[in-house]
Amino acid sequence: MAAVEGRLQAEPAHAPASFWGLLLGSIGVVYGDIGTSPLYALREALHHAAGDGLTDSEVIGVVSLLLWTLTLIVTLKYVVLILQADNNGEGGTLSLLALAQKVLGRRGFLLGIGVVGASLFYGDAVITPAISVLSAVEGLKLAVPSLSHWVLPITSVILVALFAVQSRGTGRIGKFFGPITLVWFTVMAGLGLMHIGDQPDILYAIDPGYAIGFIYRHGFVALVVLGSVFLAVTGAEALYADMGHFGRFPIRVAWGTIVFPALALNYLGQGALILSSPQALENPFFLLAPDWALLPLVILATVATIIASQAVITGAFSVTRQAIQLGLIPRLEIRHTSEELFGQIYIPRANLFLFLGVIILVWTFQTSGALANAYGIAVTGDMVVTSTIAFLVFWKCWRWSIWLTTAVILPLILLELVFLGSNLLKLFDGGYVPLGLAAALTVLMWTWIRGTAIVYAKARRDSVALDDLARMLTRSHPLEARGTAVFLTSDATVAPSCLLHNLKHNGVLHEQNLILTINYANTPRVSEEERVKVEPLVDSFQRVSLTFGYMEEPNVPKALAAAKKKGLKFEIMSTSFFLSRRSLRRSPHAGMPLWQDDLYILMAQSAADASSFYRLPTNRVVEMGQQFTV
Repeated sequence: MAAVEGRLQAEPAHAPASFWGLLLGSIGVVYGDIGTSPLYALREALHHAAGDGLTDSEVIGVVSLLLWTLTLIVTLKYVVLILQADNNGEGGTLSLLALAQKVLGRRGFLLGIGVVGASLFYGDAVITPAISVLSAVEGLKLAVPSLSHWVLPITSVILVALFAVQSRGTGRIGKFFGPITLVWFTVMAGLGLMHIGDQPDILYAIDPGYAIGFIYRHGFVALVVLGSVFLAVTGAEALYADMGHFGRFPIRVAWGTIVFPALALNYLGQGALILSSPQALENPFFLLAPDWALLPLVILATVATIIASQAVITGAFSVTRQAIQLGLIPRLEIRHTSEELFGQIYIPRANLFLFLGVIILVWTFQTSGALANAYGIAVTGDMVVTSTIAFLVFWKCWRWSIWLTTAVILPLILLELVFLGSNLLKLFDGGYVPLGLAAALTVLMWTWIRGTAIVYAKARRDSVALDDLARMLTRSHPLEARGTAVFLTSDATVAPSCLLHNLKHNGVLHEQNLILTINYANTPRVSEEERVKVEPLVDSFQRVSLTFGYMEEPNVPKALAAAKKKGLKFEIMSTSFFLSRRSLRRSPHAGMPLWQDDLYILMAQSAADASSFYRLPTNRVVEMGQQFTV
């Protein structure tokens, strides 16, 4: 535990003046998704438990399952344990993976777990906006029955608008998220309190014995019900993924003082309402409200679900950028939408992918109840991945004993495996959607990793040692051109192919030649002191290494300009950047099946232009062609 104590002491504290802003922001962004689960979680769980009719003990048992699932999964696992495992202040599955890699290295099984976790996250990111917005708009069926047939068109219009504004960034509207979501939690708590008195026996749900008793009495049916109970904790991964934006302390305080009490009161209120009026099972959340407040509640719920959707979309952008930096997918265009907040980014292709997936799901399943069958598998799978990597981090990084690590993490993994099994029962009723999506993304990522490794190995075999070439050039004295040439390469020990092609076709060498490699650390950000390393070679050659954190934008000219402090001569107007443009062709004997060759070539062709990705001035870039078979 000493490692944990040291980490806590080392964590920079937020200034008191900023704490309330961070607290409010975490309520809006971190808890937007989990905060909208009362719209459908209890309703779906009780529908599966109903059978020939609900008894009071069944209602109390299901509510108890909801409360204790929130307690064990969210409070114990995430708030108490996983939030401790930050990577320089950042969280998320890929940050946890980076922590494990620091100790265990870039192991194949670790990389595989990270690929699966990232793929499952995308499955969740596609389903969340669809089910959240759809479940809120469905309240119109109660508030204005004449608009029932407009639920799908209204949902589609909201989603189109939501994804259309992503390019503008969340900076302007982000400050409204917290207050609106705070109102949402306050209203939820108030509605629950209003109805607990309808049937005070619902308070027995606080006793975990009722949850255990429900499972014992119902057997296989209980396993089916658990699949819907798990809907209450969808969005729990956001607690960890968004830690870098708000810090663990505001997130913990928000959960303990506002979010968890509001969720618990609302579930208890819904349960009491159903005990007193069984017909309320149709839509217990909206029926908590008096008639005059029903339409305003539908509007508030719709806004809350839009915020929840925004949070998961933003999270998908962040995970996409981390996956690019870790070499899991090709480079994609990344736009920063705020000069003040670094984390606010927009990735056009990821946005289009999410939008198409969400719209297809809405019109395919058409109701939130049907979509609930598709929900849960991706989230439970992602949670199992997080717990598995956490086991390695607690054991190897924090140096807990194997017995302590097993005693703490293994019960959580077993619990999540039970939830995963219960959700897999919905495989043919919609659960195939996130699994199919995750499988497709896993194939894409694994193809990119394998193809990149093959191309890299071939480039190494055909390469010339840089030191040998530099010494040879000092003896041959080729024609010299003015200025600086920067040759980008992934391996600084061999001569970049663009340097060899430049010598072959142009027969010149620049006054200063920088062999530039760009690396990504396992940390989210890198200090300016550690950003640049310069190693003089012979005469006009220097090796330059730039290191960026996986949460940073790789701005090469800016980093080279900052390297002047280390004695590097760099003027952008007298510098040319040389890049190798690889033309790929498939081969049945190069290491991958032909279908995978085609897929890799297609992915490589879709990658963002290196000039744009590294922020190189387009009028200073020279590209040299090279052909490879994969």
